[in-house]
Amino acid sequence: MLLVAAPDKFRGTATATEVAAAVGRAAAAAGADCDEAPVADGGEGTLEALGGAVRVTTVRGPLGDPVAAEWRLQPDGTAVVEMARASGLALVGGPTGNDPLRATTAGTGELIAAALDAGATRVVVGAGGSATTDGGLAALTALNPRRRLHAGVELVVACDVETLFVDAAEVFAPQKGATPAQVALLRRRLERLAQIYVRDYGVDVRDLPGSGAAGGLAGGLAAAGAVLIGGFDVVAESLGLAERIAAADLVVTGEGLLDAESFDGKAVGGVVELAVAAGGPVLVVAGDVLFDDLPADELPADLPASVEVVSLVARFGRDRAMADPCGCVEEVVRTRLLGSSR
Repeated sequence: MLLVAAPDKFRGTATATEVAAAVGRAAAAAGADCDEAPVADGGEGTLEALGGAVRVTTVRGPLGDPVAAEWRLQPDGTAVVEMARASGLALVGGPTGNDPLRATTAGTGELIAAALDAGATRVVVGAGGSATTDGGLAALTALNPRRRLHAGVELVVACDVETLFVDAAEVFAPQKGATPAQVALLRRRLERLAQIYVRDYGVDVRDLPGSGAAGGLAGGLAAAGAVLIGGFDVVAESLGLAERIAAADLVVTGEGLLDAESFDGKAVGGVVELAVAAGGPVLVVAGDVLFDDLPADELPADLPASVEVVSLVARFGRDRAMADPCGCVEEVVRTRLLGSSR
C-alpha cells in the first residue's frame, strides 16, 4: 500500500515536514510505503515545500530594523522567497507591535534583488503573512524593476487569496493593527498607487484577482511584470503532486485549523481536489475542525464520501492535540491503516 503524505503546517505547533514525517512513521508501522510531500499555499512553509539551497540575506524589516531573512536557490535557477521572512507581521510581534501606516515591503524587494544578484532566472515570491499595506511600492523601489527585471527573468507571486488591490485595506489591514481611520487612509493610498502604476508601467492592477495579496504587494509586483498564480498551484506543480497522488492508495493531508476557507484556494483543499480527481480516498487530519453551519465532526455537504476528516481536538482533547500534534497524527493514521488492513 502506498500513501502520499501531503499536509500543510499545523500553525504554531508543527511544520508540514514534521507532520509528513509522522504520517511516514505510521505507514512504516503498518507495513505501508509513504511518499512524503509536505505542501504550502504561498505562505509559511513555502520555502520548505519547494526546497533548494538555503541562503540568508540581511534586509530591512517591516519597520526598518535589520532582519536576517532566509530564502532558497534551486539548481535550475529558481529562487524561492517568502515575503513574511522580510516583511512579515510575526517580525514585529503581531498586530499590537505593528505600525500599519509605516510597515514596508522594502525588505522583500531587497530579497528579490539578492536572488537576482545570485543568478536566479525565476523568482517565486510567497505572499502570505505580511505586516504591510503599502501596495508593494517599497519593494519596487528597492528592486528598481526597470533595471533588474530584464528579459529572461520570470517573477511569480504565489497568492493564497483573490482579493483585489484596493480591497486589501479593508480585508487585511485590520488584522495588521489598523484602526478604521487608518484603513480608510490606506485605501486612499492604494487607490492613488494604482493610478501611479498605470501611469508608470501601463498596468492597471485594480481588477486583477489576487493583486491585494500581502497588502497589495502582489499588485505592485504585477505592475513590474510578475505573474500572479495560486500559491498551492505553484507548489503542486513544482512537486509533481498530481502524478504522485494518482499513484497513491491513500492520500493524507491536514492543517492546524480546518474550516470552510480551507477549501477555497488553500493547500488542504487543493490536495483534496487532486485526490478526488484521481479517484482515491483522502484522510484529512486537522488540529481542530470548524464549520459555520455543521457540527465539528462533519464535512461540508459538497465534499464526497471518499474524504474522511479527523479532528485531533475531538479525538484526543485540546491539551494533547496542541502539545503533541505529530504523535496524534501518527496514531490516527496508524489506526486507519491497521483498521483497513483487517
